[in-house]
Amino acid sequence: MAKIIDCDRHVIEPIDMWAEYTEKKVFENTPVKLLLDSEEKRLNRIKNLKLDVSLPPIYTLGDSSILGNWGETEQIASALINGESKEERKKATNPVDQIVSMDEANIVTAKIFPTFAGYITNHKAIDAKTSLAYTKAYNRWLSDYCNYDSVRLNGVGLISRHDSASLVSQVENVVKRGWSAITIRPEPILGKTLGDPSYKPFWQACEYHNLAIAFHGGTHLQGSSVGIDRFSSRFALHSCAHPMEAQLAFVSLLAAGVLERHPKLKFAFLEAGASWVPHWLWRLDNICYPEFPSLVKDNIKMLPSEYFKRQCWVAIEPGEPCLRQVIDVIGHEKLLYGSDYPHPDHLHLSAGDFTKQFTDLTETEIHCLLEHNAKSCFGTKELDIKKPTESELLEVTL
Repeated sequence: MAKIIDCDRHVIEPIDMWAEYTEKKVFENTPVKLLLDSEEKRLNRIKNLKLDVSLPPIYTLGDSSILGNWGETEQIASALINGESKEERKKATNPVDQIVSMDEANIVTAKIFPTFAGYITNHKAIDAKTSLAYTKAYNRWLSDYCNYDSVRLNGVGLISRHDSASLVSQVENVVKRGWSAITIRPEPILGKTLGDPSYKPFWQACEYHNLAIAFHGGTHLQGSSVGIDRFSSRFALHSCAHPMEAQLAFVSLLAAGVLERHPKLKFAFLEAGASWVPHWLWRLDNICYPEFPSLVKDNIKMLPSEYFKRQCWVAIEPGEPCLRQVIDVIGHEKLLYGSDYPHPDHLHLSAGDFTKQFTDLTETEIHCLLEHNAKSCFGTKELDIKKPTESELLEVTL
């Protein structure tokens, strides 16, 4: 049986860790705290809604919730199912129980991602200094968390995009921790897309250090996200957040020439499924790419699907349709398995018997999905890439 590598496993950050790991002045100025439900509010819900339920605490950053579009209606809905994943979320707060949960699922190694930290780091209401301070705090805490068993718990470094000039030094700090991957949001952050010219030194540094870049979105970002301009419901926003942002992220990299200039960069698209890949690449190849050759000749010099096959991996969902078509387009070697543990929207999709969950895949393809493909994406083999000069790394095009 394959040694299962979980490419998308999460911590639940304990609230008290922020005060311990964050620069004191930053924390005092913009503290991360829990806003607890009150008895008065509970009684009002009983009176007005005929509903007796206590709401889960709200993560706050200064005076703001870290989540957007997270009002009382959404909080009540969350409270009604809170008990279904409470045990799993508690296990994810510490490495000892995290590994117990991995043992229960036959997971040998896991790439460890944040839950709340990404919402804090990318929050639109904070300045670059605050964003960076909280990013550093999380990475320090994650390093201690994963050092309990760094063979099984592989930290994925968090990056703040608020200040482009800090990106290269952040990459260097991740490398010093011995991590082989970073995670960033697929959305524009403070108006800058992934193809923004100021990110050029960042992509160059990632390529030089052979860092895989994992895109992991999430609903309720306090910032620009697909659907936020037209929807307010959890259902609609959650429908858009992951798969649509993944598609747009790939186009952003493609159109800006990031993939053309950096052929050895590796990208993983997580929690967005893979069924979008055949349709999206077909459209880019057959409609968008050939339309105006003079407009794309500098940044896109081969079919978009060729860039994807060369540089991109995608996590699939148990029971997802069209996987045979995905394999026909990009190959089974580009598929990853990620549990999204312990987040409640995916717990019911726990793979269990992989041959039953992934009926479109052969036994060999399932073996590659669970083990070999992750090693290819997140491996640390040295690459033959010219080291950027000091001036190249410091150059930021405004």
